[in-house]
Amino acid sequence: MLDKNREDEAWHKRRLQFLTWDRRPEDIESAEHRARQADLAARAGASFHPTAYVAADAAIFTTRLELGEQSWIAGHALVRGEAVFGAHCTVNPYAMISGNVSCGDGVRIASHVSLVGFNHGYDDPDVPIYRQKHETLGITIEDDVWIGANAVVVDGVTIGRGAVIAAGAVVSKDVPPMAIVGGVPARVLRYRGRGRRDETRAQLQALGERARGQFQDILRHNMVEGDYLSRENHGAARMSIRHLCDAIEIAAGFGELPEGLDVPATTARLQAIQDPETGLFPDPYQKPKPGVALRRDGLALYNVLAVGYALEVLGARPLHPVSAVELAGPELCQWLESLTWRERAWGAGADVDTIGTALYFNARYFSSATSRETLFGWLALKQDRASGLWGSPTAEQGLLQPVNGFYRLTRGTYAQFGIAVPRPEAAIDSVLLNYRNYGGFSGPTYTACNLLDTIHPLLLCLGQTDHRRAEAENIARAIIARAGERWVDGEGFPFADGQIPGLQGTEMWLSVVHLAAKLLGDDNAFCFVPKGVHRTQAVGLGL
Repeated sequence: MLDKNREDEAWHKRRLQFLTWDRRPEDIESAEHRARQADLAARAGASFHPTAYVAADAAIFTTRLELGEQSWIAGHALVRGEAVFGAHCTVNPYAMISGNVSCGDGVRIASHVSLVGFNHGYDDPDVPIYRQKHETLGITIEDDVWIGANAVVVDGVTIGRGAVIAAGAVVSKDVPPMAIVGGVPARVLRYRGRGRRDETRAQLQALGERARGQFQDILRHNMVEGDYLSRENHGAARMSIRHLCDAIEIAAGFGELPEGLDVPATTARLQAIQDPETGLFPDPYQKPKPGVALRRDGLALYNVLAVGYALEVLGARPLHPVSAVELAGPELCQWLESLTWRERAWGAGADVDTIGTALYFNARYFSSATSRETLFGWLALKQDRASGLWGSPTAEQGLLQPVNGFYRLTRGTYAQFGIAVPRPEAAIDSVLLNYRNYGGFSGPTYTACNLLDTIHPLLLCLGQTDHRRAEAENIARAIIARAGERWVDGEGFPFADGQIPGLQGTEMWLSVVHLAAKLLGDDNAFCFVPKGVHRTQAVGLGL
């Protein structure tokens, strides 16, 4: 066993020369590595962030070297002269960095790249080149730059933030921010984001026109005996008042009403659903559960959103205040504390969504005491400082529950009332990590909920910060690009891959596409604008 462990450790050390991203905390903290850094500090003018790493076979012959947080230099790379690297920079095997080179944060340098931050003098033809003085203008590489394999960057060049240097390019002139350059000599091929913008707008316009031309037929397709149903559950029709609300919201998103809708009769029907005592909206198609309070009925809670917003779309309002949420501070806190934050944070967030929305209706149409202040105070105290979320990840689903709960919770509170979300950068990190952990979602996980619960939080938080905006924009483009493929002519969108299209899927996916377009600043290219549950305009506190 001892020999096997030694062999494994020797293999790991050999791997680290070439696959340096496999470094472990114990590799960084090892006596061997710290001794190597100390020697470089003494001999090569080097200074290191505690998390920086230099592989054993890296050739470092500098007069000054700075290596920032989580940055590393692989084995067989050559670094000489003066080199400064910010945080999260990587120098791959066989890269060569010479002269005066300064890198910002997040710079990726591929194998066999040459950064030549000095030059031989050669102007005087009467003096052999080897006798002429060297010149050093230096190379400056700004944040978030990727330099592809075998690229060459010569002295005097500045590479702007967010640029990409294609493999094999020879860069002899400054590179603008966000440019993608390639060739010999390198030239701008396109700009990140811009090259696909026209394509994205065309996709939005094409999908919008198809949906606008077909939505009335889709509504009729989902009507049986004068009422709406949902076919999302693999073809099994399920009646719920939500689907009348879905039909109203789909039509309203295109600036219309469902064909033949009797507005006064529909308004009266929706208002009659509300329970006068609690103000909640029990679903008329579902039998009440004996002994279960309406506050524990998921549909009665969700219908505060579905029915309440549908009434607003029709120019009406609920008849009664939602007294179920107008509680004394201790009672409201007890309700919030009792929710499923540990095992099912999505459900807990859904309850908060209902509470916030009920308080919105109360404040707008009736009166509201101090429940809103209690709610936001409780949320401020309970947010996880590290993740920016509420609730706990689970062993089975990881961050999925708290991320999805974040959407529901913030939709009905921070987004609805126009209040800044605390710790938006941490929340963005968590949402992107969840998206990555699920491989961008695919197959059965490519659902309206999972993508809505990704894009809405990103849009909301990016209203306060530009943190990782480029990654969020890539997700938005991917959603838009795939949406046209998923639309079924005459039927709309399925809620999830493998299901039959229906009203719920159609309304949610159209809203997801709108949110993605809004994140990109291209929402004017898409003719559907949510007017109800998924609307984005905040109402503010001055109700």
